[in-house]
Parts: sequence; structure tokens; C-alpha cells
Amino acid sequence: MLPPSSFLTSTLISHPHGRAVTRILSAAIQAVLPAQLPFPSLKSVFKKCTGEIFLLGLGKAAPEMTLSVAQTLAEQVPRGLLIPKQTPDHFPAGFEIIPGGHPVPNANSLKAGRKALELVQALGPNDLLVCLISGGGSALMTAPHPGLSLDDLRLLTSSLLACGARIDEINTLRRHLDRVKGGGLAQAAAPAQVISLILSDVVGNPLEAIASGPTAPDPTTQAEALGVLEKYRLREKVPVAILRVLENAPETPKPGDGLFERVENRIVGSNFLAAQAALRQAQSEGFQPVFLGDTWQGEAREVAKLFCDRLKQECAAIRPLCLVAGGETTVTLQRSAGQSLQSTGLGGRNQELALAAVEELAGLENVLLVSLATDGEDGPTDAAGAVVTGETWQRAAQAGLQPSAYLGSHDSYHFFKQLGDGLQPGPTGTNVNDLTFLFAF
Repeated sequence: MLPPSSFLTSTLISHPHGRAVTRILSAAIQAVLPAQLPFPSLKSVFKKCTGEIFLLGLGKAAPEMTLSVAQTLAEQVPRGLLIPKQTPDHFPAGFEIIPGGHPVPNANSLKAGRKALELVQALGPNDLLVCLISGGGSALMTAPHPGLSLDDLRLLTSSLLACGARIDEINTLRRHLDRVKGGGLAQAAAPAQVISLILSDVVGNPLEAIASGPTAPDPTTQAEALGVLEKYRLREKVPVAILRVLENAPETPKPGDGLFERVENRIVGSNFLAAQAALRQAQSEGFQPVFLGDTWQGEAREVAKLFCDRLKQECAAIRPLCLVAGGETTVTLQRSAGQSLQSTGLGGRNQELALAAVEELAGLENVLLVSLATDGEDGPTDAAGAVVTGETWQRAAQAGLQPSAYLGSHDSYHFFKQLGDGLQPGPTGTNVNDLTFLFAF
């Protein structure tokens, strides 16, 4: 469990409403922790299995999700494979653990893909495969089509991230380049029964996009995957092997394919559930709660302006106020003259959103914005987001920091680190996209 104190920053420690804010953040995370999800309700399904039960945990929340189901299955002593981002300190016997690479796949990701295929291909018609799937799984496990190398996939992923491609677009390509994605794992497991319990980290909860849908039918085509490369002008820049696979590999299994008659995919946790828990807690703290929706996408700095404009409009009539929004923004890396992408700063989409809000909220009294990656990790940093108030701009000026300069070099992490306002709760054990909280007191 993450206590509210895990979310304290320099501002929230001294803010008169800081403790209430941290309780709201904590409530959002607690609602989607694996221990709170409806796994025990599956006991009757497990008891009907006449063969063996195998668990495959994949994603950032894999250890906690798999452990919760393993405890539910204690009498049947399940075995399986765990593919997390980090190796857990303690885990039951009977599981092989292969932490993969993230956000770009590594050699362990390849090993995990091979092991997953070996596991599911050995299943019989009476066996049950329970997949515990969460965000990050696309990079953590990979089994590229013949002719593709790990370097090919890494170059493609890095190029797409730098271009600001949406996660659904990235996953469209991943599904068509990989044997375990886009229903590939379910196809390999047939004729075994498959149940996937899914913690969604994708806007709108499309099954094919979460961890690239290893057990879900793929509604997209190879032509659409090629279209993503065209959109971002990458067709001439990616390895030739990628184009060959997209043009020649077998299509992924589609909706209506008979193999999915023995496959069940269930969403057990989502951004919406986390947001609703935050709104309930906000109301109990005396705030007027307002939900702005859970489908926010777009450039982080542009979305920040929209959020701040909405806060200014609402707080003119309502105080105290808590606005909650969910989704997943993007950051497109910009080059200035003589600058390469490698020389840009450090940060993530949540911290960049917060940094863009500094100037938007400058001088406003009794307002506060919090951006939060629900997995506790925003980009390649140890921060989950940041806290901004109407006084942040002035505090930065006194410290000799120019928000616009840090925003120009995408260095949100070091900006907030110097102010002590980066959120650092550590890995949360869950992953349901991002949340933004806007307060007026």
C-alpha cells in the first residue's frame, strides 16, 4: 500500500490543504491496486478446470496481479511465468521470472517471448492459461517474426517515441511485427482455455492495444501499420526488415476467428476506476468534484493549457474545487539549431504537462495542479509527476530557473527536482495511465 505521505513534496508539506491532496492521490492508486481487484470471484472458474492451471504475468503490475491470483489458487498450487519490469523481492516457488526491457525491449524481452511461447505451446485442451496483463507488456515480452532483430525493434520503438506517436499507433506496428502480440499468444495456446485479466493503461481500454493484445483479436491490418510509418515519415528511415515483415508476414487473428471461442478477456482495472475513487475522496474532503473525462490525449504542453483554462473558468464560480482528468498525453522531442535529440533534458509526459502549467498558473492565488503517472514512473525517471501552484513561477525565478528554457529542452525532471516538487512515490504496483488533478481552494 502507498500511504498518502508517499506523495508529499516541498509544496504539499507546507500547503494548508496538502494532506487532503495526498489523500486524494492515494485513494486513486489504492482503488486499482491488484489486491483490490475482483480476482477471488474466479474461484469457481478455476475449480472447473480438469487439467493444469498455468499463470502468465506480464507487465509493470505483473508481480502484484500474479501474486493475488496465486493466493486465490493456493489449493491448486499454480505454476507459471512472470515477466515484470523489475524482479520482485519475494515470490512463490514454481514461477520462472524474466524481467524484460522497458520502454525499449532488450535481450531479456526476447528470452521472455521465447519462454512464453514454449509454455503455451505445451498446453493441452483441458489446461487453463490465466494471463495477468498490464501496461508495459509490449516491450517486456517480444518474439519478432523471422528476419527481424532486436535492434530493428528498438530502433523502431525509439523513433516512434521521439516522433510523439500515440501508444495505440505504436502498438499497431508491434502487433504486426511480433508472434506473441495481436492475439498471437492465444493462437499459440490453442486449444487450451485462456482467461486474461487485464489492467488497462490505454485510453478507451481497447483490448488489442493493452500490452499489444497478446490474447485479443486484432482489428487492424498490415496496411494500417504501414500507414503509421507514412504518417510520421519513417518509412524510409526504418530497417528494411520491418517493411518486409509488414508486407509478407501472415495477418494477425481477427475478430470472429474461431480460436477466440475458448478465450476470455476481462478488464479488471482502469483509469476510470482510479479517477472515480479520487472524486469520491475529494468530495469527502469537502471539495466540489468535477470529472473531465478519461480520454485526454495530445501534446502534453497543449493539454496543460486546456486544463489550466478549464480551472480558471471553474474556480471563478466554485471553491473549493477538485477537477480530475485521465488519459495519456505525448511529448514530441524538438530540435533547436545545432542540437541533437540526445542532448535534450530528462523528464516524462506528466512532468512536461506540469512544467507547461507553471506559466499558465503564474500569479493565480489558491490553485494547485498535480500530474501523476499511476505506475509511479514518468518517462525514464524516478518521478511520477509534479506539483504546480500559482507561486511556482515566482519560486523558480528566485532560484534562477526559467520554466520556458527547461520546457524548450524537455528538462522537466531537473526543474522540479530543484524546487522539491517532483512526485516520488516509487513504483505503485499498478498501471492505469495518467491522472491530472486541478484544485482551487
